[in-house]
Amino acid sequence: MSADAAPGDGVKVRRIDHVAIALPDMAEAAPLLLDTLGGVFIKGGDNDETGIRLAHIGFPGFKIELMQPLRADSILSESLRRKGPGLHHVTFIVDDVTDTDTRLRARGYATAGLDTSSSAWSQTYIRPKLTFGALLQFVATDLDWHTPTEEYTFEDVLAAKLVWRDYVACFRDTQPEGVS
Repeated sequence: MSADAAPGDGVKVRRIDHVAIALPDMAEAAPLLLDTLGGVFIKGGDNDETGIRLAHIGFPGFKIELMQPLRADSILSESLRRKGPGLHHVTFIVDDVTDTDTRLRARGYATAGLDTSSSAWSQTYIRPKLTFGALLQFVATDLDWHTPTEEYTFEDVLAAKLVWRDYVACFRDTQPEGVS
């Protein structure tokens, strides 16, 4: 703890929201997570800007986020080349990301990626070198990320039919080139 941080000045975590797993093809995780362990598909889609496909799989009181790169130049592709598939990050839900970022810095943890531009998803991170190998993400959101969608399926996500727009998965008008 830094000299100017008092014991009660820690981050106010509401809950652990999810653990994210990076893998080259999220379809490989379906037999275990959905069929064997009984997970329920919640939401998913492609982020064409970052080149990453996401899918949330729900379990009682917990979620796993699957992350798959869509392009060789995505930051997730680089991570998979360096570290291989596995744990990517742990996400904590907080009430106020700016306050969380301030409290983390006061305790000597350098943060990265502070983004408060949307109430749908505000975030900051502590990089893995400061957290024993796991990227920690702190998020404040006013959206429901736990109720399973009835509008589309995990198979639709795998088929690149969904794209994230303003943090909501929407059917895309056309399939992007080179995406499978």
